[in-house]
This record gives sequence, structure tokens and C-alpha cells, in this order.
Amino acid sequence: MKNRAGSFLWNLRQFSTLVPTGRTVRLYPSGFCRPKIVYSNWNLFQSYLSNFDNRMQSSIRYLFQDALIFKSGGDGFQTKGISTVTVLTVDRLLCSRRLSFNSEHFVSDNGLKKNFHHEPSNEDVLTKRTKPTPINCRKLSQECNSLSDVLDIFSKAPTFPSSNYFSAMWTIAKRMSDDQKRFEKQLMFNHPAFSQLCEQIMREAKIMHYDNLLFSLHAMVKLGIPQNTLLVQTLLRVVQERINECDETCLSVLSTILEAMEPCKNVDVLRAGLRMLVDQQAWKIERVFTLQTVMKCIGKDAPIGLKRKLEMKALKELDQFSVLNSQHMFAVLAAMNHRSIVLLNECSKIVTSNIHGCPFKILISILQSCRDLQYVNIDLFKGIADYVATTFDMWKLRKVLFLLILFENFGFRPVSLMDLFMKKAADEPGFLNVKSLVSILHVYSSLNHFHKCWTHEFLEVMASAVTGSLHHISSENLLNAVCSFCLMNHFPLAPINQLLQKDIIHDLLTSGDVERNVHKLHVLAACLKLEAPCHKDTHLVLPQLPPTPLHPHAKVAEVLSSLLGEGCFSKSVWLPHNYYIDFEIRMDANRSQVLPFSDVDAVTSATNIQRVAVLCVPRSTYCLDSTHPRGFLAMKMRHLKVMGFHVILSIQRDLLKPRIPSCHLPASNTLRTAHCKRNEMQTIHRGHVQYGSCLILNSYPSLRIPALCSVLVSFLFLKYTKFFSALRSLPGPPSSQIHRHLLTHISTQSKFRSTGCLL
Repeated sequence: MKNRAGSFLWNLRQFSTLVPTGRTVRLYPSGFCRPKIVYSNWNLFQSYLSNFDNRMQSSIRYLFQDALIFKSGGDGFQTKGISTVTVLTVDRLLCSRRLSFNSEHFVSDNGLKKNFHHEPSNEDVLTKRTKPTPINCRKLSQECNSLSDVLDIFSKAPTFPSSNYFSAMWTIAKRMSDDQKRFEKQLMFNHPAFSQLCEQIMREAKIMHYDNLLFSLHAMVKLGIPQNTLLVQTLLRVVQERINECDETCLSVLSTILEAMEPCKNVDVLRAGLRMLVDQQAWKIERVFTLQTVMKCIGKDAPIGLKRKLEMKALKELDQFSVLNSQHMFAVLAAMNHRSIVLLNECSKIVTSNIHGCPFKILISILQSCRDLQYVNIDLFKGIADYVATTFDMWKLRKVLFLLILFENFGFRPVSLMDLFMKKAADEPGFLNVKSLVSILHVYSSLNHFHKCWTHEFLEVMASAVTGSLHHISSENLLNAVCSFCLMNHFPLAPINQLLQKDIIHDLLTSGDVERNVHKLHVLAACLKLEAPCHKDTHLVLPQLPPTPLHPHAKVAEVLSSLLGEGCFSKSVWLPHNYYIDFEIRMDANRSQVLPFSDVDAVTSATNIQRVAVLCVPRSTYCLDSTHPRGFLAMKMRHLKVMGFHVILSIQRDLLKPRIPSCHLPASNTLRTAHCKRNEMQTIHRGHVQYGSCLILNSYPSLRIPALCSVLVSFLFLKYTKFFSALRSLPGPPSSQIHRHLLTHISTQSKFRSTGCLL
């Protein structure tokens, strides 16, 4: 017994000498302990930080309400029944026996009890008075006006967790202008307490709550702390290690962080971990905002299976989409490079029906996302164009020009909006600079847009603005502007004369996109020869264009042969100025009789022959959803008429079946999903069921009867009767054979017998 008591006292003396500082832990009702560091001056805090990792191992998790307060420098102990205790970690090598304590006495292994009563010392009172009070992030951001104020408060009395300081600084920074924010960041980096705050948060990273850790990392990224610093990389590693602690809020914050960070090893590993976590928890996400944030973060190179799963989840939650969710879904799908036609169509309907009051920035984002996804929706485009035209006076011309540039990428021609912009630009040319001039001319020439009253005035204003910019315009911009004028059959003298100078031509043929410049110079040469009287003698020595691949149109040739007979037309005819026509037909002057090519030589006068050019043009040479030809086709038709041709256009439509986007499920996967996951399909939004039925109907003639019967049973189970009404009108296997297999399938599975009445 004496040996045990002596061993305990010896350990106790070693204990008091080894731990010169105290450590306060606040007990929360949830049972978790958050450490609260107590120190009376900064040197003690530095000493604590230097030994933090070695003295934090096991004691924090085993604290209770009436724990014992240890204090250094004395021979006694004092206990208080409070939730804040100061705990010292005992080195296991020094404690050969386990000790147990309560609030009134301690018991050694031999059962001996000793009571301790100790009056509060001056050190206790000082520690209690200097103990920092808890800091709330929101309150801190309201009380401080600058980032340095937050650091000053930290340097006086640091508290746990340190994430509150970074979150408060980011909240304050968001209220500042860009110049003020830049100045305050510089002061923050130079503040003496900033490095100390970084050291503290690195040491607290493994013990603070996971959401606080993510909020602090998010604030660091937004505050512009370099990504390659030890601070950011350390937090990234800790976030990786604790990623299983993610809840829905943490998923949203982590996705936002990764979206704002540049690729590096730790970021790539964390992104891969996030994808695995999302793959497991996708169906548990409840908030649409979190779902969209996660979808936007997983990246374009994410597995296609994960993209489809998130698409299915979004379709399931489609009824809960707000207008803002629908507006943002376009950018979300573009960020993950996943074209979900059903989802885009549904969101387009919501956006179109709630277009009034939509911010211009959102409209631009929607059109940019549609361009990236190659998604075309006429109703959406018309809705946006009509809304901007209705509220035209509200917007700056630069914003409307950006919108017109996006419309031109689709080949969409908003007539009323372009008329308003043309009149406004002619009346107020003050906003025009070189970049906007080139863009305006490109849009109007590409879409071949003219107005009966304002076109001439508009072109004169544009030509005057280009002439005034000749002293500082680049060679390529000058070529683009002049080429646009030529497409619109307008030839301003000063810009053309400037462009035809030898040094500018040489510059265009030796620098930049030479192939593109050569093509535009050939267009300029053809326009000057055929349409500009004052420049007909202009001769440009240009390199030959690369050979254009020929596309024989067998169906058109077959039709012409059946109508006119063999030998009455010529195929693949090359004309001057690098023009190519698919078929040439020669008729008499009255166009009442077709002349065989063998009899043309017998005709002595060329005036007695009417040459007809048949052009097989793709649908893209017309404006979207109209028969209005675009710029280059309109120019070619003008030039062919100058060369004596009568032009006939044959629009080449896609005669094949509609192509299913590669991002969607093939028919085999849809069949397998319908057959194996009927219970899950009950929860899917009706839009995806409609898409699946369309996909199956497209593949219907080639489906095997057993597989088709399996799908029919699935749709019977879902009571989706519209599928059967569409099925009756399609060719395919005999209905009696399908009916027989279907009844057999239902009779063998009792759970589907109740659906037989739907037959």
C-alpha cells in the first residue's frame, strides 16, 4: 500500500511539472467537447501551440459534467460542478496505474480516500477574468468594419474555433468594393496576427466541427489566400481524411470550394472523393440548391453513370423547382457537360412562362449554356427576344448587342429586336467602338437583316464610325468589317481603300489565321468584281483556296433524271470566283423548254439561253425556324444572278430518324431499367417516363417481342396508358402475338395480375 501511494504522489509531482499551461474544454449538450484555450499572455499561447499535437490525444473525449479541475503550480486540486473544465493530459509512461476521480475526492487503487479543499487563488481569479468569451461569426462581422479589426480582436483574446475569424473576414469583404477589398487584403496579409491565426487553425483542423472546417477553407479561398500555401493544402488534406462526416450542408459548401479552386493533386483527390460520396448519397439529397451545386461541381469528366443518376434525381425533384432553380439548371448542365433534353425542355417552359423580371445576366447565362450544350428551343429564344424587345429602353445597347451575338450563334433572327437596335444604333452612335462595330456588322451581315426605312441610314452610320477608326483599327478587324459590308452589298470607299494597301494585304497573308483571312479576301475580290462599279478593275493576287469536298446528292439527281431525262443537266459545276453549283440546267429564254447539253452548241446567241443553278443547301444556311437565307447564301445568290443564272434552292433535310443524344440512356438500358427497377420507376418524374416511352417507340420495330412485353408490363404497372395509344399506330410485330406473350408474362407473376384489366 505504501508503494502504491508513493507511486501516485510521484506521478502527481511529475504531472504538475510537465504541464505548465492549462486547457479549457466546454462541454456541449450533444456530448462533444470543443477545446477552449486559456492563456493570460501570448507567450503562453505559443507554448501551448508548440505542444498541441502531443497533449491532445485521449483526454478530451472522456470528460463529464463534474470533472476535476487541475491547475499547475500547487499541491492540491479543486473541483467545481460546472461545464467548463481545465484538463491536463497525463503521459502514459508516467502513470503506471489508472486513477479515477470525482468532484469531492480521489480514490487510489488500494481504496484509500483523501479529501481536498482548496480556496481559490489569485491565479484562478486572473484566469477567470482573462478567459475569452465565445465569438459569434455574425456578431463579429457586424461589429468590425475591416479585416484588420477582426485580426485585432483575435490577437487580444483568441477563441475556439478559429474558423469564425475567417468567416467574419469574408463576410466583411463581400460588402466592400473591388478597390477597397484589394487594399484590405493587403493589410490582412501584412497584419502580425494573421500568421498566428493561420497556425492556430492548422492545429485546430482535426478537432473542429467539419462544417466549421469547410467554412474556414471556403473563406480562405474567397479571400485570395494562395492555393499552394501550407495552410490551404493542410486543410485540404484534413477535409479528405474527414470527408465521411459530410452532411447535406457540407456537400454544398465543399462543392462550392472545389468549383472555385484550381486543379492540383489534393483538389483532384478531394473531387474524386466527393464523386464517390455523391454517388452514394445522391438519392438522400433533399434541397434542390444542394443538388444543383453538387451537379455543377462534379465536372465534365465525371462518369456518365453519375451524371445520369443526378439527372434522374433532378427529374424526380422537378415539381419542387422554383423559377430560380429552373434558370440555374441550364448553367448546371453546361458545367457538367450533360445535355438532358427532358430536363432542359421542362426548365425552358418554366423560364418562358416567368420571363418578366428575369435579370439580364440570367438571360445571358441561359443562352451561353444552350450554346455550350448545343440545345435549341425556339419557344425559349422567342420568349427571351420578345421580353428584351418589350423592355428595350431598360437595357444598355452593349448588353443587347451581347444578346444578339448569342442569337447569331444559333442562327436565330429576332426581327423586332434587331429593328429596334438598328434604329437606336443609328440615332446614338456614341457608344460605338471598334469591337462593338465589328460585332454589330458581323451579326447583321450573318443574319442578312435589313429594314425598309433604316437600313441605308444604319449602314452609313456604321461606315462613318469605321472610317473614323481607321487610324487605330487592326488589319483583321478592318477585314472583318469590310467583309461584313460586302455581304450587305454596301461598299464604303475609305475602309476599302485602306484595306487594299499592299502592306495590310501582306500582313493578313502572313499573320493571324491565314486560311480564314484568305477566304475573306476571296469574298472581297468577288464582291468588288461583280457588285462594286468603282472597284471592278481591282485585282488581288491571292493564294488558292483549299479544295472543297464534294457531296454528291444522289436523290436530287434521281429526281432531275425522272423529270428532265438523262443529258439535260450537268453535275458539280465550278464557276469563276470559286463558286460551286450542284446542278446546272439550260433552258430557252422563255424558260419553257429544257435544252439538252448536246444541243446547246447549236444555239448561236447566248441571250437565247437561260442558265438555271440548282443549289442543294443545308438547313443551317437559313435562319433558325424560317426560310430567310443567311449572309453568305444571300451573297452567293446575288452573284449567281449577276453571272446570268436563275437560282433554285433545294433544302437538304435530315431524312434519317431523329438522333438520340449520346448523353441519354440507349434503348437497351431503358428496357433493363424498366424490367428490373419497376419500384424505383414509380418515384421518377413523369417527364422521364415520357422520355423513356419515346425512346422505346423509336426502337420499337427492331425490338424483340419478349423484351417489348417486359416493357409493356412496366408501363402497365405505372399505369402510363398514353404509351399504348401511341403503340397501336406503329408498324411492328403482330398485335395478337404481343398480346399472347403479354398475358403469359402477367399470368406467371402474381404481382402484375392486377394490371391485366388495363389490357
